[in-house]
Amino acid sequence: MSIHTAKVRWVRGTQAFVDNRYSRLHRWSFDGGAEVPGSSSPHTVRAPLSDPAAVDPEEAFVASLASCHMLWFLSLAAKRGFRVDSYVDDAITLVTLRPAVEFSGEKLPTREDLEGLHHEAHEECFIANSVRSEVRCQPRS
Repeated sequence: MSIHTAKVRWVRGTQAFVDNRYSRLHRWSFDGGAEVPGSSSPHTVRAPLSDPAAVDPEEAFVASLASCHMLWFLSLAAKRGFRVDSYVDDAITLVTLRPAVEFSGEKLPTREDLEGLHHEAHEECFIANSVRSEVRCQPRS
């Protein structure tokens, strides 16, 4: 079993805090060295107390589901001999994955192959199987 770590760091600084007027901007640090600015959603807490350019937890949740599904899909397609040229998913909240996958090469998947790849990728995705939210996959042709 692999262990994944992330550090979330927020510092009050000189803000009063108890008046509820403090910056929600914080930092996510990952075990591989990547750092990402995090914040509450500007739909929840208006700027300047939130940062619209930072990633909010809800966006990260949707992105992690879409990323996990994509990584399993790519692995499964490669094992079956399908050469994927691109994969773009415009995932939206609820969570609905909407991947568009392009293939090339001599071996191309049938519609049934494609549906099977997405189904199996969903079954293998740890994140999708760890949440209570319904996760739908609506592949785009």
